[in-house]
Amino acid sequence: MDKQITLKPRMSEKTYGLSAARVYVFEVPKGVNKHSIASAVEAQFEVKVTTVNITNIAGKAKRTISKGGRRVANGREAATKKAYVTLAEGHSLPFFNAIEEAEQKEEATQEKIDKAVAKQAAKEAKPRRGIRGKKSEDDA
Repeated sequence: MDKQITLKPRMSEKTYGLSAARVYVFEVPKGVNKHSIASAVEAQFEVKVTTVNITNIAGKAKRTISKGGRRVANGREAATKKAYVTLAEGHSLPFFNAIEEAEQKEEATQEKIDKAVAKQAAKEAKPRRGIRGKKSEDDA
């Protein structure tokens, strides 16, 4: 039964920040409890779960209309349930690996650019010598 629970990871900046602390956020069905979420995560991703916290989020009103002087909510978003799953030390999930790899590539490229700029600045700082080792007219 544990593999039948639909775990939909939430991908946002906040959840990316939480993943550094081994906390991952999933949208889960409304009828599940913490124990079934923990066993489903362990079964699906082969990791060790430490804690599970659950938040119920009420659906927001989409439209409000007036009928006979009364305001009536007409249409709502569906209510959702989020599970904050904390993994044991040494375990992680691969949701944000592509983002981290892109950041590492960007840092490596920036380091190469910085080295090239420093090398060019050092080259320009050297005094220029003429053919016979004397200072050229430009430097005089």
